[in-house]
Amino acid sequence: MLDLSSNNLSGTIPKCLNNLSGMAQNGSLVITYEEDLLFLMSLSYYDNTLVQWKGKELEYNKTLGLVKSIDFSNNKLIGEIPTEVTDLVELVSLNLSRNYLIGPIPLMIGQLKSLDSLDLSRNRLHGGIPVSLSQIARLSVLDLSDNILSGKIPSGTQLQSFNASTYDGNPGLCGPPLLKKCQEDENREVSFTGLSNEEDIQDDANNIWFYGNIVLGFIIGFWGVCGTLLLNSSWRYAYFQFLSKIKDWLYVTTTVNMNRVRRSLHS
Repeated sequence: MLDLSSNNLSGTIPKCLNNLSGMAQNGSLVITYEEDLLFLMSLSYYDNTLVQWKGKELEYNKTLGLVKSIDFSNNKLIGEIPTEVTDLVELVSLNLSRNYLIGPIPLMIGQLKSLDSLDLSRNRLHGGIPVSLSQIARLSVLDLSDNILSGKIPSGTQLQSFNASTYDGNPGLCGPPLLKKCQEDENREVSFTGLSNEEDIQDDANNIWFYGNIVLGFIIGFWGVCGTLLLNSSWRYAYFQFLSKIKDWLYVTTTVNMNRVRRSLHS
């Protein structure tokens, strides 16, 4: 554990941080009942300290050796975050908040697979949020507030599950969980809306054309028949004679059938 917080330190963060072998060693810590656990229980004295962990001040004593943490918060550190920090693959907590750090967040920060807490708030970091940050599955505490970060928060990742306050104070950031929409999303919505409007207009035009054809067909058919009868007297007489014959045929047929039904009922 390396805690140099609130010490009025200045200058840049040394690149030799990756020499901290206990944090850079890539491996897993296994505690066995026969050896390590009994050893911890048998200790008559073990150092203890107060640690800022997940926004709370906690006291660690016998388990202090398990806390692989770097805390440089509340100093006057300047310059960029050295990329060598990303070599500390066993690091569990990194707190560089309340300094004057500039530059981007290291692109390979996603290599810190063991990282549980990351606080880079209240600095002057700029650029976008690296997509690799979303690859840290164990990350449960994140604070990037009050920087100059910009761009879209990587979507479809756990970075949307954090509270919006995680990204406060970065006017250039956009996308969920922030309410501010990104320009590309707004353009996509405008394009989709425009496409929908064009489709609606096309549908309306098709409907007008369809119903217009029906009305036009009715008018042509109606006046084609009626106009011919009005203008041609011989066709008109023949038409009405045809209707008269149809009427007589229907009357005779109906009467004959009714009489047959009555006779069958009486018999």
